[in-house]
Amino acid sequence: MIRFENVVKEFSNRPVLNGFNLHVHKGETISLVGTSGAGKSVTLKHMVRLLTPTSGDIRIDGIRINDLNGDELDALRSRFGYLFQSAALLQWMSVFDNVALPLRENTKLPEREIEQKVNHVLDQVGLLPSADKLPANISGGMQKRAGLARAVVIEPDILLYDEPTSGLDPVTSRSIDELIHQLQKDLGVTSVVVTHDMISALTISDRIAMLHQGRVLEVSTPKEFLISENEIIRGFLDSQCISPSFFDEFPEKVLS
Repeated sequence: MIRFENVVKEFSNRPVLNGFNLHVHKGETISLVGTSGAGKSVTLKHMVRLLTPTSGDIRIDGIRINDLNGDELDALRSRFGYLFQSAALLQWMSVFDNVALPLRENTKLPEREIEQKVNHVLDQVGLLPSADKLPANISGGMQKRAGLARAVVIEPDILLYDEPTSGLDPVTSRSIDELIHQLQKDLGVTSVVVTHDMISALTISDRIAMLHQGRVLEVSTPKEFLISENEIIRGFLDSQCISPSFFDEFPEKVLS
């Protein structure tokens, strides 16, 4: 569905992506992991053409997107929902109005239908009772849920998550994992997750891609990732105290 082919992206002649190859399959959840500066968020931005590669090709459903502009670019971006690391809610708008914003700005739906759609997704993420509250009056985890509701209200084909559990306590982080997993099951969307949280990556992903120095070092299932013999992956897992027997030690972390 999404394919990066030998992509290079340079900033001030410094390559951030350097011969980057990745194939994201339709309907899967894939997590991009790696140290800071490995190119994870830059990869997300290329998918929606917020960035254009220095060289190489990016294709979505076989269509090369490098040079899209105008209506074609708008059509591409309409297929994506994006959860920003900060949730990026407008502080002067209620939760309801934040979620309704993309429908009001990008569609001609009547207000009654917008209200139905917004209430439906707010119910999905457990925020319907907080619809009238301002972002400052809800918790960080609830703000992430509101950002996620805004991302899915447009019924996207692809959901992009930039550090969805960043800054959250462990209990709230696991609730966000559950929500991401449930939405993928309910909506059948393709999900790409950038995260430093290996517990999250291991529990929500169909596959995990390890990025290193602007390239994909390895792509594998969570269970395969845990037993990788690659020294860089082993060091990355050890740094978060994740052992090869993670799923045996914590079977409750397996999402079904």
